[in-house]
Amino acid sequence: MDKVGFGLIGTGLWGENHARTYVGSRDVDLKAICDLNVDRAKKIAGKYGVKDYYTDHNELLSRDDIEAVAIATPDFAHTELAVSAAKAGKHILIEKPLATSVEDCEKILSAVKDAGDIKFMVDFHNRWNPPFVNARTAIDGGELGKPMLMYVRLNDTIFVPTEMLSWASKSEVAWFVGSHAVDLTRWLFDDEVCKVYAVSRSEVLKSRGVDTPDFYEAILEFKNGGVATVENCWILPDSLPTVIDFKCQVIGSEGAMYMDLSSNGVNQKYTKNEASYPDTLVYPSIHGKPTGFAIESIRHFIDCVVNDKEPMVNGKDGLEATRIISAIQESSKKGEPVYLD
Repeated sequence: MDKVGFGLIGTGLWGENHARTYVGSRDVDLKAICDLNVDRAKKIAGKYGVKDYYTDHNELLSRDDIEAVAIATPDFAHTELAVSAAKAGKHILIEKPLATSVEDCEKILSAVKDAGDIKFMVDFHNRWNPPFVNARTAIDGGELGKPMLMYVRLNDTIFVPTEMLSWASKSEVAWFVGSHAVDLTRWLFDDEVCKVYAVSRSEVLKSRGVDTPDFYEAILEFKNGGVATVENCWILPDSLPTVIDFKCQVIGSEGAMYMDLSSNGVNQKYTKNEASYPDTLVYPSIHGKPTGFAIESIRHFIDCVVNDKEPMVNGKDGLEATRIISAIQESSKKGEPVYLD
């Protein structure tokens, strides 16, 4: 069977994760990549043996030998790229969040609908994360009874907004990691949010020249009675063994589950200079082959394109996550609850 021609737009940290997945797939031919930074595009193309690279996404999208594209640009730069890709008739895998406003999400989904027969998926890859899959299985099997209360904490060290991301002031922790957290609450409850109350503070990062909130703390009420607390923070100390602090608990009427993903499966390493938790879950390599749940979500999209299947995560999931985060932002500014239709 012929390989499917893929294109990659955005070659940052997560974009490179896409590149390594596509070149390792027997079903994909990564034809070209695109990045506004020509040096970065050239470097990633050379590293992964990709012949062509561009700085203009329209050049990539105009190619007939590219059937599918991955969009892995910063969260505020999704809309124009996704609309253009849909108009070009490409299958689209887009990184979370779908967009940073409800209006932009609707523009994208309208373009996807008009395009007709294309696959479209938002990469909420924690739906492939083993502890969360295990939790969803337990909930679906009735082991916990009715899910009642949930707590999701997904925080980053201050390294992320001050050093890792050059564009942190154009985004917020609610978009960068909060989108994962709110999607998990929707998925695990299998329900929609009807009411949001949130608070935030902006002090530490502003004092360091990064104009974005330090944290959000939100309470989400669901239509069937479930309640979730979501915490997203960007100011943890850099002394943590990993840049991510990720914990979740689900309490049901007949049971509970507790998940700690901060330690990457409790894999610890200590040297004379530092302590760390080497990655065994997200995208580690085993004998040179990329693996982990962040790879599996991309492979799922490849499978959907190759075998004409519908993605497990769709545009509505992306839209709902953005609606929730927009409500969190609005509530924190107004100091009062926000109701969702």
